[in-house]
Amino acid sequence: MKEFLVELTTTVPEGTDPAEVERRRAAEAVRAAELARAGHLVRLWRPVGELRSIGLWRAADEAELYEKVLGTLPLWPWMTSTVTSLHSHPNDPAGVADAV
Repeated sequence: MKEFLVELTTTVPEGTDPAEVERRRAAEAVRAAELARAGHLVRLWRPVGELRSIGLWRAADEAELYEKVLGTLPLWPWMTSTVTSLHSHPNDPAGVADAV
């Protein structure tokens, strides 16, 4: 699978019922755990003092990432995203450790 750095910002539409927001947030946690078990969500961070998330995600390609991974998140309709496709750097410490 290919790796992607994904920045996600969720903006709840004005006037949304708080119960709907909580329902989606709870469902989001469940779906994120499922995607992690399936190997699609590798790591997830929240920058200090910010309301966005930065994650390392895996998918066969960018189309699968959008359609079958990110697009399945319950909060996805309220999200904006920036996706950067990644590949290993020759000086990546993980790659060096694997070669030793």
